[in-house]
Amino acid sequence: MPNIALELGQNAASLGVKSAYGDTQEVDGVPFVPVALTFSGFGGGDAKNVSASEGDASGGGGGGVAIPLGAYIHREEGLRFEPNFVALLAVTIPFVWVAGRALSRVIRALKK
Repeated sequence: MPNIALELGQNAASLGVKSAYGDTQEVDGVPFVPVALTFSGFGGGDAKNVSASEGDASGGGGGGVAIPLGAYIHREEGLRFEPNFVALLAVTIPFVWVAGRALSRVIRALKK
């Protein structure tokens, strides 16, 4: 049986800049490079002789997330980053909610 954790680790070594910056694309004659925020995680396990009746056990898993942040677009003015506002909203809405809750607790503590 191949060692899944080692294979996942070797595949993860190829991640990095390639996963954050895409290949140059072209739309209507305008070249751009997509940019994303990426996370990935992998895990594995191996338990020998768990009990006499169960035998050997092993496992592994992995996952990843990519959030499109925007794109570098080449125009007449030069290279410019244009953000993805949907992703920006998806990130800022929870931040604003947490900041509002914290601020309300601070104000409530100062009133006492």
